[in-house]
Amino acid sequence: MHKLVITILFLTASLGFSQENDTILSLEEYLGYVKKYHPIVKQAQLITTESEAKLLKSRGAFDPKLEVDYNRKKFKSTTYYDKLNTAFKIPTWYGVELKASYENNDGTYINPEYKTPEGGLYSAGVSVSLAKGLLTNDRMATLKQAKLYLQYAQAEQKLVTNDVLYNAIATYFNWLKNYKAKIVYQEYLTNAKVRLNSVKQNFYAGDKPAIDTLEANINYKSRMLDFEKAKIGYIKSALELSNYLWIENNIPLELETNVVPDITTINNIDVVLNSSILNTTETLIENHPKLKGLQIKKDILTVDKRLKTNNLLPKINLQYNFLSSDYENTNSFNTANYKTGLNISFPLFLRKERADLRLAKLKLQDLNFDISATKVNLKNKVNASLQEIASYKTQYDILQDIVVDYKQFVNSEERKFSLGEGSLFLVNYREVKFIESQLKAIDVEYQLLISKSNILRVLNNL
Repeated sequence: MHKLVITILFLTASLGFSQENDTILSLEEYLGYVKKYHPIVKQAQLITTESEAKLLKSRGAFDPKLEVDYNRKKFKSTTYYDKLNTAFKIPTWYGVELKASYENNDGTYINPEYKTPEGGLYSAGVSVSLAKGLLTNDRMATLKQAKLYLQYAQAEQKLVTNDVLYNAIATYFNWLKNYKAKIVYQEYLTNAKVRLNSVKQNFYAGDKPAIDTLEANINYKSRMLDFEKAKIGYIKSALELSNYLWIENNIPLELETNVVPDITTINNIDVVLNSSILNTTETLIENHPKLKGLQIKKDILTVDKRLKTNNLLPKINLQYNFLSSDYENTNSFNTANYKTGLNISFPLFLRKERADLRLAKLKLQDLNFDISATKVNLKNKVNASLQEIASYKTQYDILQDIVVDYKQFVNSEERKFSLGEGSLFLVNYREVKFIESQLKAIDVEYQLLISKSNILRVLNNL
């Protein structure tokens, strides 16, 4: 597959120093592409398509059936037998089968019981399972389970899609974090270069000692090293993001260098992720696809248990057919002419049937434990995520204040240094602490965004 490098065109907005001339890829627009074109999201849709095909296959057990059986033997001008037997069968939901047939048998050596009138023999009747197979049987159970498997596939599709979206969102947040870190280092690399040039000028003017130029030069190279590390981290995260960007015909996209994340994502994250649904967490847990899937599995096992219970009954099959040689005269079908049969079988010890039933009950019991554990696990995960969000929100607010305070600290120290009252060491020291506080704020913002998306992942509502 040819990999196309395509510039994604989005609405742009001026967001300050670094985004004025860049194309902004917002989280909402990015998710639109993931939901519509990502191959795994499309692949998840095949889960339900496959189950629909299996459902259609199980319905085939109730299709009407036409049968034709013809045999003829002739040797040395003698027709030993000429037998034609046709039947039309209609299975019904319960253990009842409707049947209409036509027989026309003749020949020199044919068994007398198979002989029919010259124009053939017509029959119409019914086959009934009186015990085992009446209220439930293999074809009924298979169709019921196929319908349930379709619902299970729909729940499974939601889980797969939800995981893809969460990974895509986490990748976007990582891209945003690395972009902000790169901007921080880029800004302070510029400051370090300006400061180095200023110190050099002051040294040449005799206002600063030579040691200050050395310290300013070391600081500038350190900032350059930090910027290179941040830049490669950003490039790697951008390439990871490209894994989730596709367009029609399964063509992958690759981000251009001027495409950047939206640095104001934190302001509208709740709208994009529809976090208002967190007010109904109890309902969301009850309707969680994982719990629904387990409940559907329970229903499937319940159908299997009923079938195993039914297998404990004896097999009693009754057939009754009205016979007539004149199908055009419906009155000719009466109780005077008939063919009937009764078949009874019953295992004496029922060891296989009782074992199957016991295993079905054990599977149901095991699944009930699984449902209870899953429900508690989901509730605990939701509560932990809610507390995590609250904690990161508090940390984020505190760090925002710290960043503002450190910025004032650095500005004050720079003014003192420009007036000859401070030292370059103190300016660099204050600036390092300022950078650390900014990076901490960026990291906590990332953790806050991840926790907000994680709770929606747990609730399967992405």
